[in-house]
Order: sequence, then structure tokens, then C-alpha cells
Amino acid sequence: MAKKKLIHFQENLTFPHLLQPGYHEIEKSFRLSSCWGKDFFFNTNPIILELGCGKGEYTVGLAEKYPQKNFIGIDFKGARLWRGARNVHEMGMKNVAFIRTQVDHVNKFFGPGEVSEIWITFPDPQLHKERKRLTAPVFLDRYKVLLGPKGILHLKTDDLEFNNYTLKIIGQYRHSLLFSTNDLYHSGFSEDAISIRTYYEMMWLEVGKKICYIKFKLNCT
Repeated sequence: MAKKKLIHFQENLTFPHLLQPGYHEIEKSFRLSSCWGKDFFFNTNPIILELGCGKGEYTVGLAEKYPQKNFIGIDFKGARLWRGARNVHEMGMKNVAFIRTQVDHVNKFFGPGEVSEIWITFPDPQLHKERKRLTAPVFLDRYKVLLGPKGILHLKTDDLEFNNYTLKIIGQYRHSLLFSTNDLYHSGFSEDAISIRTYYEMMWLEVGKKICYIKFKLNCT
């Protein structure tokens, strides 16, 4: 297994769409910040992020479904990113990028209003470390700058406590709740949250676990 990981890490270095910046490259801001469309994707299409993307199932799935948009998956684990990057390479997709970095640094990679949507798919709920939750106020403040007033956030989770925490934060900070359900696949909702399922999500559904989903906009005042 260790040898296989090393092979994957080496292959990651050959993917031009998988960026692995060092700390010195993002100390102030990343070279592509505010110019992803012009200098990487070579278009002015909307940019959608997947945070904690793992194997990039949403990043790749949405990019395949919407070739007129650009998608960027962010995760720190190179072994997981390899699968998504490999799929993009094999499919010859031009509207996908991956960044290997901590989500904490997301504001270093994008300029104000550069991002149209953010997907947070099955993150670690960090039930004992509130500040590390990806929907904690400290993170939402970062997303607020990247998204601008029209940007949308999506959260999918199998953890009801984390889901309820996020709803509490939305209400407390007067963000705009667009849709919420504790049982996505029996909710009648028919958008992208339904059409793509991660590997682990399918496992949870098979054992009868319910999936929560929240769609909301941030209060930018």
C-alpha cells in the first residue's frame, strides 16, 4: 500500500491540473488569485469550489455535467486527490483543477468575488472543535469574500448534529437559507445535490442512513 501511494504521489507531479503549492507560494496570496479564468482556464466562466473534495467525485461529476463552468477541488491528502486528478486526465477535461492545501488557506487562492459557488461535501464534523468546522463563522467570513453577494453555499453531510449546528449559525448571523432537509433523498429536491453521490454516501444510503443538505447564501453586510 505504501509503495502504491508513492507511485500515486509521483504521478500527481505530472498532472498540470493538480497544483501543490508550498507555503512560500501562498504566504501572501497565490499567483493565480483573481486571475484563474484568464491564466488557467482561459475563459470567463463561473468558478465553483469543492472544499475537502477527497477523490473529487463532486468536482469531476459537476464539471462533466456543466462544461460551461470551471471547477476546483481542494483537499490536503494527495492520495485522495490522485483519483480525481487521474480521472480528469483520462477524460481529457479542461474545466477542472485541484489544489493540494488546507482549506484554512482558501482565501489565499482566490480574489474577492472570484467564486460563484462552494460545495462542502461530507466534511469532518469536528464535533469537539467548533472553530475547525467548515461552516463555523471564521470559515464563513472567508467564503464571504470569495463569493461576493450572489454566491451560493451547499452542504451535504450525514451528521445531523453538524447539520443542525450549521442551521443555527445561518440563523444567528442572518444568512439566507434557500433550502434545508434532514432526509435529502425523500425530500423531493431534484438539483445537483441528488444527481451526484460519493462512494461513502452510497455506502451510508445502503445501510439506511439519512443525508442532510443545506443550500444558503451569506449575509455580506
